[in-house]
Amino acid sequence: MPPIAPLRRTDARLYQIGCLALLLTYGMAALSFDVTLPRAALLLGTALAAQLGFTRLFRLPAFDPWSALISGLSLCLLLRTPSSFLAATAALVTIGTKFLLRWNGKHLFNPTNFGIVAMLATGADIWVSPGQWGSTAVFAFLIACAGRFVVHRASRADVTISFLATFAALLFARALVVHDPLTIPLHRLGSGALLLFAFFMISDPRTTPDSRLARVLFGAVVALGAGYVQLRLFRPNGALWSLALCSMLVPLLDLVLPGRRPSAGVTPFTPKGDSHAPLLDLHRRPVPVRSLSRATSPRLLRLLRGEGGREAF
Repeated sequence: MPPIAPLRRTDARLYQIGCLALLLTYGMAALSFDVTLPRAALLLGTALAAQLGFTRLFRLPAFDPWSALISGLSLCLLLRTPSSFLAATAALVTIGTKFLLRWNGKHLFNPTNFGIVAMLATGADIWVSPGQWGSTAVFAFLIACAGRFVVHRASRADVTISFLATFAALLFARALVVHDPLTIPLHRLGSGALLLFAFFMISDPRTTPDSRLARVLFGAVVALGAGYVQLRLFRPNGALWSLALCSMLVPLLDLVLPGRRPSAGVTPFTPKGDSHAPLLDLHRRPVPVRSLSRATSPRLLRLLRGEGGREAF
């Protein structure tokens, strides 16, 4: 078995795992989530087993269970199905997406988003239930605070703010046009599933554009797509469908609006034989002493000292 990839205290995934686990525990204990302990164990176990299997298949130097835990916990929070087989299949598709659908060293789709949307597209007996979260302001605030902390660690607050601001503007504009009470858009914005999507899914640093301007545009486009699906096509899960479709625009945005790929506390590597070149690893590249000046930023010094983790898949 390959060695387990280390997880440093500064790795954003550590905080994300903690937040998702806290939300799941609270939901099962206090909100009576319709996900049982055996079902949660099945989703998490399948995700970890698939991660290990693909690690061996692609001959990666280390087994990274942390990203698989994030995907598994996200499925526990969002995916609902009476079938254990469908639940395990969704977890397998989610993890496989990270290895098989890649571009320029990045995931082409958010794994959890693609896994759920792919299963929905087949017409399988699965669903995402936004009503399970309740509508109390206290719990919505809890999700928002926990998610905002994760977004801050991942340096992706811009795409989250862009998405929420655009989506809120659409909801309030529609309410004013059709003379709905403003409590309706406020209720929709207080959905736990929407906040979970905005703070934990669309903000994934491995699937968002590299430059800030591109990320702001991306968040707005996803919000417009979600509004169209929800308010014009009258279909549920508009944000999930929109993100899956708009993710294919990320390579174009990176080409038109290139930017330096911000560090999320992790450093990526690609599987053996991958046709895409790995990203520049500042942790391991020798830097001439003469290139360093007194004005060197503390962030660069931390990178040169090797502070940060390794990203697998």
